Amino acid sequence: MRIAISTSVIQRGRSGVGQYVLALVRALLDQKGDHQLVLFVLEQDLPRFDFAAGRAELVTVPERWRAAARNVLWHQVVLPSLLRRWHIDVLHVPSYRRLLPGSSCALVATIHDLAPFHVRAKYDAARMFYGRVVVKRLARRQDEVIAVSTNTAQDVERFFGIPIRRQTVIHNGIDHARFHPGLRGPAQAEAVSRWKLDAPFFLFVSRLEHPAKNHVRLMEGFNRFKADTKSNWLLALGGSDWHGAEIIRAAAAQSPFAQDIRFLGFVDDASLPNLYRAAETMVYPSLFEGFGLPPAEAMACGCPVLSSTRGALAEVVGEAADTVEPEDIASLAAGLARMASSETHRDSLRQAGIRNARRFDWALNAEQVLRVYRTTLARKLPSAI
Repeated sequence: MRIAISTSVIQRGRSGVGQYVLALVRALLDQKGDHQLVLFVLEQDLPRFDFAAGRAELVTVPERWRAAARNVLWHQVVLPSLLRRWHIDVLHVPSYRRLLPGSSCALVATIHDLAPFHVRAKYDAARMFYGRVVVKRLARRQDEVIAVSTNTAQDVERFFGIPIRRQTVIHNGIDHARFHPGLRGPAQAEAVSRWKLDAPFFLFVSRLEHPAKNHVRLMEGFNRFKADTKSNWLLALGGSDWHGAEIIRAAAAQSPFAQDIRFLGFVDDASLPNLYRAAETMVYPSLFEGFGLPPAEAMACGCPVLSSTRGALAEVVGEAADTVEPEDIASLAAGLARMASSETHRDSLRQAGIRNARRFDWALNAEQVLRVYRTTLARKLPSAI
């Protein structure tokens, strides 16, 4: 069975979808069987797949196809012929933004979330129309849909009309070799030397996206927390600039506690686990998530979590996090105060989070995804199995 994965949606590895693709490919390479992986990779992204060299076939996609509109066109016009040339049995497109309308091979899609239906103005008008209208039609033409959470599967049924029975729910995984409890002293020393985080800090890891990730309300809650408690705690925001980042940065600059709000930029894979270990609390006030990897990764590292429960977050954090109402500034401020005021509370959440994070594993994810490939191909082309 020859399996192709389109990787051009990884956004240089700086997004949740990017982390999903890289982790899934790694895990699939470790799965035994008679399958072969063929990866379609944008030219400048090839170094990110060095780990797959010699273990998968890498097909270079010219950089001129990177821009969003052109990349959609590449999937619709160029990719179908490549699938025939490379004798592909199953194509996996790991994002609803690049779905094909049909193919001679079996089509598997991963849908991470249907945020355009939940968060107004998440994208510009053209992308909102594409996500709401065009994708709905394309999704119905896939042979199998993988949803990363039950919440997302319910949304796919509600908004796209694809019954849950025609989907497979496979939770995202965590790389437990990277994300695990460790010594906090060295981690805190690294946070001081690298980011000047020389006081207890709340950590929010997410791209700087407004309004969906809710940075502005979080900062308003932080302002109230600081004014009420006179605390020396910091707020550290890790993530690359994205849609609306200028609004987030302007709100931080106008804060009376601007000196205590730190922008860390994109945090590389090697540094992220220690950043979680150094933080006193991971705060995740997102307005909507189809899964929400950062809270689960933080839990795996022993970092207590204060989270919204919007979208699939309640499904992911379970009973292992303290929770807030993300659109209520008073709730955000009170949640920050609870976490800062009680080490006992944080320690309890640390232990609960470590246990909860064990539910998510990329090896299990890859095993289930591979099973989807086989069953989908058997339905589409019985003679190929």
